Amino acid sequence: MPFLDRLQRWADDRPDAPAVVVSGRYLSWSELCDEATALLPQTPGISLLELPNSVDFAVAFAAGVAGTRECAVLDPTWPDSIRHGVRDRLAEFIRTGQAADPESPLAQELTDGPPDTPFLIGFTSGTTSIPKAFTRSRRSWQLSFEASKEFFGLRPDDVTLAPGPLSASLNLYALAECLYAGTQFNTLESFDVADVHQAVAFDGVTRLVLVPTMLRLLSERGLAGGVDASGIRTIICAGSKLDARTLEAARRWAPGATIYEYYGASELSFVAGSGLPPGEPARAGNTRIGRPFPGVEIRILGGSPDPGAPGTTELPEGVPGSVCVRSGMVSNGYLWGDDGEALRSFDGWYTVGDQGYLADGALHILGRRSDMIQAAGINVYPHEVELALTSIPGVTSAVAVGLPDDLRGQKVVAGIVPAHGALTVTQVRTALSDLLAREKRPQSYYLLSELPVTDRGKLSRGLLREWIETNDARVAHLG
Repeated sequence: MPFLDRLQRWADDRPDAPAVVVSGRYLSWSELCDEATALLPQTPGISLLELPNSVDFAVAFAAGVAGTRECAVLDPTWPDSIRHGVRDRLAEFIRTGQAADPESPLAQELTDGPPDTPFLIGFTSGTTSIPKAFTRSRRSWQLSFEASKEFFGLRPDDVTLAPGPLSASLNLYALAECLYAGTQFNTLESFDVADVHQAVAFDGVTRLVLVPTMLRLLSERGLAGGVDASGIRTIICAGSKLDARTLEAARRWAPGATIYEYYGASELSFVAGSGLPPGEPARAGNTRIGRPFPGVEIRILGGSPDPGAPGTTELPEGVPGSVCVRSGMVSNGYLWGDDGEALRSFDGWYTVGDQGYLADGALHILGRRSDMIQAAGINVYPHEVELALTSIPGVTSAVAVGLPDDLRGQKVVAGIVPAHGALTVTQVRTALSDLLAREKRPQSYYLLSELPVTDRGKLSRGLLREWIETNDARVAHLG
């Protein structure tokens, strides 16, 4: 069961307590159950959910996964061509007769279907081409809920705020996790720093779930504006590694919070993570993520003669290779778009191609194999370069990419968003000499007026490469 059987329990135990709050509008547990139940007769075996953040989204999602139904959650901001392409693919899938039967007795009530049946159709992207579609079983999310509740210490009195789009897996999972655990879930119609600050200061929010770029904005502007975040007990960050400046700002703005970061993927669920309690020294600027989640096994595999393949030889601690995972939380695989590269499986182990290594039982993430820069025969992971750069005073954010080079094959270049005041290339090169091996240091630096990110707040190295190649006004050569 993902969460619907639990939902009925909370409606009986606390019918009038708020379950979902979106920009001030809320549904109680009983209202959520009643409205989702009323929607069942018109909810097909496979439904398309492409609503913006709203209480209606929560109602439609609950109805869309009831019984043996499956819910495909689309991003409403996708271009029409992407949305139409996904709809066409889903229509073809439904015509093959693989859709759940909404007329079955199990589908007539707001209850969970068999654990091994699929309930969610998720998507990996959707900005430039038809995204890959994958499915998840009900059991995989139940195991994920139990693991995340234990790992993050979710408490019955927590009030969670996930201010990003519910169509993103990070926020959709946070919603479902709260419905499973019986704790209040809050979000906003759209991300706005002032609105988040108001919720933190006045709505009893104790737990934030968000990406690092959002945390940076909230922390720095919250400190400048004197926004009280003393009630925040937990901050959960995912999507990219926390850089030194974001971590420092978050520690100052929410001094009582344990700050968690974790590594996972839509296809893999949770893999590894760690929490930094209040007052504990930070290990900023390194690649360490943390130990495996409950129920997760990790191996680092390599040894393949094909540089694009993960290999099958288990590598010793400290040696980089493909991060491979075995757990009950892994997805069922793809409905379409499986090119054999994005998610590989063998002997019960799965990988999405991320590179890393184990040290003292903790996972270190270096980045995607596809992001790796090969400069003069040396493998350089942009993630390492970015973490080193952001630990330098005067650097707010950084992003590294590889550009073609006649001599090296590729050369490492870096874009930097400076802090207040001037920043010279000499300062950067001097500071980096103590942080990064010579062969991994960027050959050129660019000042950025803003960080290249996707519409979901994730760092986009491809966008930086495009800015540099087109002489975009947001890029200025530093040296």
